[in-house]
Amino acid sequence: MLRSLWYEPRPTQRPPRTWRDWALVGVFVSGAVLEGVLQQNLAWRPVAVTVAIALAPLLLWRRSRPLPAIAIAFVVAGLAPLLTHGQPPDIYAMVYMLLLPYSLLRWGSGRDMVLGSAVVLAKIGFWLLAGFVDAGQALGEGAVLVTAGAVGAAVRYRARARRRELDQAKLLERERLARDLHDTVAHHVSAMAIRAQAGLAIAETQPEAASEALRLIEAEASRALTEMRAMVRVLRLDEPAELAPNPRITDLEGLAGRESAGPMVEVEILGDVQGVSPSVGAAIYRLAQESVTNARRHARHATRIDVRVAADDRSVRLQVSDDGDGGRAAGSSGYGLAGMAERAGLLGGTCAAGPNPDRGWTVTAVLPRTGTRA
Repeated sequence: MLRSLWYEPRPTQRPPRTWRDWALVGVFVSGAVLEGVLQQNLAWRPVAVTVAIALAPLLLWRRSRPLPAIAIAFVVAGLAPLLTHGQPPDIYAMVYMLLLPYSLLRWGSGRDMVLGSAVVLAKIGFWLLAGFVDAGQALGEGAVLVTAGAVGAAVRYRARARRRELDQAKLLERERLARDLHDTVAHHVSAMAIRAQAGLAIAETQPEAASEALRLIEAEASRALTEMRAMVRVLRLDEPAELAPNPRITDLEGLAGRESAGPMVEVEILGDVQGVSPSVGAAIYRLAQESVTNARRHARHATRIDVRVAADDRSVRLQVSDDGDGGRAAGSSGYGLAGMAERAGLLGGTCAAGPNPDRGWTVTAVLPRTGTRA
């Protein structure tokens, strides 16, 4: 257990330092100065204020360097009573010290967490043995610091669990897309095989017909290669492909209408969608289907869902809007939107969702007609 904790890696996607971190330091520094001026019973005022101001900038490194930050802060704070004849700095502005154990367990590696916790315990033990605090005060301080660290650990592992769930959602969408692409390519290959058989059968009696069959095979092969390019980096689990034909954009008409007491779904298709790549057509249908399902489930008080597809020479644009109450995500957990964005990205497009200016929610996806980036 301790060995696995020691080799625990640092969390990824650490937030960068922003102006908010500087503002946070400024707030605590200002608080320490004001407290030093206004608090009347502040013992050893110059030392307490100096220590509070000197340690506040360590908050800037609480995420990038959590171990040095907590080590410097607690060593300096632990030795400060030596300058004040055993009186610990009694300044409320140093409440920012609670952010350091939180950040240690939220952003530190396993080695950082073990060593940083040892520094904190050493500081509390030193104060207790030196008589700066009694057992009750040491126990209370330890409980508060442990609580702050426990909150950081809980946030850390909750973020990890959510990241795994998002990865699973993306992987599932990749698998679905791979099945769609597999069926599309299989269709092209089957057509080539049939054309080749027909060409062989009539090659001796009708050479010109055989030449026409070769041209058709070449065209089918080109389309199959175009579809296969979209399969790059797409993962597919070892499961049988669906036997049903891939859905097309024109199949969106089947989503129109009303289910029980739910909102009415209106579908509008503009432009030429006949020449759209089969993988893109299937993706547009899947994205629209997912968006309509989410709207029916999560759009409170919605009366209408509009599905609009517009195709031009280069791309196909999908927009699904509802008139429900705002403040919801595209799915109960947000994983539905992650999967939709993954599918669109694999085909060289984009997918985004957000609230409308007045009310309702809109999902917008734009995919290239060929299913590959230009």
